[in-house]
Amino acid sequence: MKVNNPSLPLRVIVIICFILLWLLLTGFGALQPNALAESGTVYQERSRHSSDGIGKFYMGREIAKVMGHTEALWLERASREVTEQPQQVVEALDLKPTHVVADIGAGTGYFSFRMSPLVPEGKVLAVDIQPEMIDILNFLKQENNITNVEPILASATDPNLPDESVDLALMVDAYHEFEYPKEVMEGVVKSLKPGGRVVLVEYRRENPLILIKALHKMTQKQVRKEMQTVGLQWLETKHFLPQQHLMVFEKPKEQQIAARQEV
Repeated sequence: MKVNNPSLPLRVIVIICFILLWLLLTGFGALQPNALAESGTVYQERSRHSSDGIGKFYMGREIAKVMGHTEALWLERASREVTEQPQQVVEALDLKPTHVVADIGAGTGYFSFRMSPLVPEGKVLAVDIQPEMIDILNFLKQENNITNVEPILASATDPNLPDESVDLALMVDAYHEFEYPKEVMEGVVKSLKPGGRVVLVEYRRENPLILIKALHKMTQKQVRKEMQTVGLQWLETKHFLPQQHLMVFEKPKEQQIAARQEV
């Protein structure tokens, strides 16, 4: 990609600059995630595993390697408009003007900034675990004078969201990379209002003809099994995307009522 193209979008130029700056400051070192203690027997470590994974398995699924911020331009590739149809995804979320939306694994804000005009009286919580992505989000927010996108630095185990504050949590091609999916999803569920929704968009692993690495795809069966584990109920799967599932889950209203009664 030629960065001297005068028609190149500002957001792409900004991302290139952030990547180059990071490489200079770190001496081109590789991104290494911090080591964290395992939670009981929820996860299994295997020495023999896919080169695309981290050797850690959850409910029979190997967790994929995280796409580092040095590959942020992949999130802004022009082909996403055709292959992932982001505007149609946003429209399918049925957002209300007052909604608080959490974009988990927001990256450069590809979806966060598309959702923000639809929630003028609410806000978008753009959550990411990489400080460099948060820097990009803050820059683009200021550059475009967007006031209702709030970047939030999360950890590998905690989305860092306020309790019962979120109407909808969106995860686009991100969940399969969570190093601690159970802990993160428990945090997401805790942040949801009663009746709040979770929407996952993942490339369909059922289809071997979709040219995405296997660990970066998920079957609908696997996603539903993992979401059920944290107490989410499947509502529907939308099939309008050419290569991805769009799966909608809900936090049961009675779950919060029962919890309060126990207290």
